[in-house]
Amino acid sequence: MSAVNIHPAVDGGVKPGSANFSGGTLKCLCASDPVVVEIKSQTAHNHVCGCTKCWKPSGATFSQVAVVGRDALSVTSGANKLSVVDPSAAIQRHACSGCGAHMYGRIEDTGHPFHGLDFVHTELSDQSGWSAPEFAAFCSSIIESGVNPEKMDGIRARLRELGLEPYDCLSPPLMDAIATHVAKTNGVLETA
Repeated sequence: MSAVNIHPAVDGGVKPGSANFSGGTLKCLCASDPVVVEIKSQTAHNHVCGCTKCWKPSGATFSQVAVVGRDALSVTSGANKLSVVDPSAAIQRHACSGCGAHMYGRIEDTGHPFHGLDFVHTELSDQSGWSAPEFAAFCSSIIESGVNPEKMDGIRARLRELGLEPYDCLSPPLMDAIATHVAKTNGVLETA
């Protein structure tokens, strides 16, 4: 199965994160004057994602994306090169106008279950120790980006071989978090 490419950061095996890791920097792919984003915490919910909105490095079938608290992220260089890819999307993905790398995604809608979390691509960092990918999300969506549907069984088998359970949504804990937020917002569940 190892001939199936998922993402360069996991194709050789999923590297474990470090419990003591407290953040680092992400840099875009520009050779000069890169956009630099500083993150002052460990990431969470790291996963490979098959959606057609997330940024993928060249040759990757999936993106790799994690989240950090909004207050832990700051752009320290090159902010003038950032622009939102799709202003109508729930996640406002801020990409470098030079190389196209998505530096972070932010949800501005205060009613969204993930408001307060920023989405980041840790493969844009030279530091090691970021949280390890835990699962694969929106697997079927890779078909929408041109993957032959007949390859899906092999791709899901490779994901499982890497220890990344494939889902056609988010992981069960994240889906539960969304449903809990909606239920509390609608008054079906009491807030604690």
